[in-house]
Amino acid sequence: MCEAVAVTDAQYVLTLSCPDKQGIVHAVSSYLFMTGCNIVDSQQFGDQDTGLFFMRVHFSAEVGTDPDAGTAKLRASFAAIADSFQMDWSIHPADQKMRVLIMVSKFGHCLNDLLFRASIDALPVEIAAVVSNHEDFRELAGSYGVPFRHIPVTKETKAEAEGQLLRIVEEEGVDLVVLARYMQVLSDDLCKRLSGRIINIHHSFLPSFKGAKPYHQAHARGVKLIGATAHYVTADLDEGPIIEQEVERVGHGVTPEQLVAVGRDVECQALARAVKWHSEHRVLLDGRRTVVFP
Repeated sequence: MCEAVAVTDAQYVLTLSCPDKQGIVHAVSSYLFMTGCNIVDSQQFGDQDTGLFFMRVHFSAEVGTDPDAGTAKLRASFAAIADSFQMDWSIHPADQKMRVLIMVSKFGHCLNDLLFRASIDALPVEIAAVVSNHEDFRELAGSYGVPFRHIPVTKETKAEAEGQLLRIVEEEGVDLVVLARYMQVLSDDLCKRLSGRIINIHHSFLPSFKGAKPYHQAHARGVKLIGATAHYVTADLDEGPIIEQEVERVGHGVTPEQLVAVGRDVECQALARAVKWHSEHRVLLDGRRTVVFP
């Protein structure tokens, strides 16, 4: 009498990009059908400007008692199809939380927002550590049970500080670095080494209001919209591919302090959505732009 083999239904996300041509959707759906998988949700987009095709498929698959082995089997069996279409692709368990490292300086609103959202499972992430060039938010991180690492940065120690950061990323198995108002410019080398794995937030007044107190500068010019932009970090300062933007209309009677408060809110909203979408594998790079599947 044969012993029954335990089977578990697991959820996965497949993402891919490749040169656009006929047969991609058919090949992917046929592969999933032939391997006994079931498509839960599928989205695709063909960019006529770049000639690239993008796809995100949420599917379920029956796996044995070892989920890691099931994931490895799916990846191995899909590789031949991916190669035939020159795909840049990945398959991830849908319930696998990304390990995130948050970097912050002296403005803690985005840090506090991300810590809270993660603590109530509003973000599908596990915060591995908080890194700062100041000591201000050690207690805040500790209140959420998150390790805090203080890495001072000066012009003379910048290379050493970035070396420490990279060691933490490697040791903690960090998938994503989030600059939650981290007020240090990262080196070109660091940006390249973590390409596609760093998200930053900044006010959308750039480049009109650079430098200190941008909201006060905006008030002096009578702006009518307060905005924030979340984007991937590149060597081009604040010009990486945009993931999400948020705006709030303001009137002529607001004070500079009120503009700052509105700015904090829209920064938190834009950054949280960008982190969530990235962690759910909804964001695909399209040159200097992004494709974001809802």
